[in-house]
Amino acid sequence: MRLGLAGTGRIGTAHAETLKGFDEVSSVVVADVDAARARAAAAKLGVEAASGIEELFEAGLDALVVTAATDAHPSLIVKAVDAGLPVFCEKPVAADIAGTLAVIDHIAGSSVPVQIGFQRRFDAGYQAARTAVTSGELGWLHTVRATTLDPEPPPADYVPHSGGLFRDCGVHDFDIVRWVTGREVTEVYALGANRGAQFFVDAGDVDTAAVVLTLDDGTLATVSLTRYNGAGYDVRFEALGSRSGVVVGLDDRSPLNSVEPGVTPLPGPAYPGFMERFRPAYVAELKAFLDVAAGRAPSPAGAEDALAAFYIAEACELSRRERRPVHVSEVRR
Repeated sequence: MRLGLAGTGRIGTAHAETLKGFDEVSSVVVADVDAARARAAAAKLGVEAASGIEELFEAGLDALVVTAATDAHPSLIVKAVDAGLPVFCEKPVAADIAGTLAVIDHIAGSSVPVQIGFQRRFDAGYQAARTAVTSGELGWLHTVRATTLDPEPPPADYVPHSGGLFRDCGVHDFDIVRWVTGREVTEVYALGANRGAQFFVDAGDVDTAAVVLTLDDGTLATVSLTRYNGAGYDVRFEALGSRSGVVVGLDDRSPLNSVEPGVTPLPGPAYPGFMERFRPAYVAELKAFLDVAAGRAPSPAGAEDALAAFYIAEACELSRRERRPVHVSEVRR
């Protein structure tokens, strides 16, 4: 299989390295709007470089992986589908709901598969939690808790274009709540705070948030988000039921320090970021895309899943701004 990859930033370069290691992949061709960056990445990895995005589509590809900037996602997805190329695209599909709907409308009816990058679905812990929920092992759920706590904020110039904490960061939690529980979110109540850098305020964003989600069966879920978790990168998920409960992300590298007497500290060190924490999940996700591209499996996370998570994020932003509960139906179009 000959694969193309558009966007040779940090995650794109990591994905290209993963892809070239699969036995099923004969070659990888990378491209970027910055041709020099693409050439540098290709030289480092020992893969091919196209001189630009247009040339990438002329390179005899079997499928495309999109890791470019968000504003390029819609056009690249549409171009790939129109060319008959199965496409994997890191989230989001587009920067806003209107753009996401435009892509979905364009590709509706096409048999060309599209997979969106929600890597937590491929993490062994989240998969085990989903099995525990769907099997009935936990009984009925009464509480779900999800956290994404970054150890430090992104660069200041990233924040104004990120879409905000809910769309950029919380969207992964919103997707995984839906996926693990098999339920839809009907209502949100979100609060945000700014206790860190001024550039979050200047961008109309927050650096910390707390969200209560109501699921369609009445289950309550909470989501905690921050850009300032000094203990380290902390992503966990708890599913607590009438019979039992499970937790995802509690391991030797969890940045949790018990102050109870006699409790042995976790050995650490904490994961420095998402790439390290979810490295096996990223590999599994891309391996799954090869099955999708080869026609052996349906897409495990389509554009509609991205839209559903985006609706929740949009409702959270509205709730935060207006300080009230918001039904997700209020932001649907």
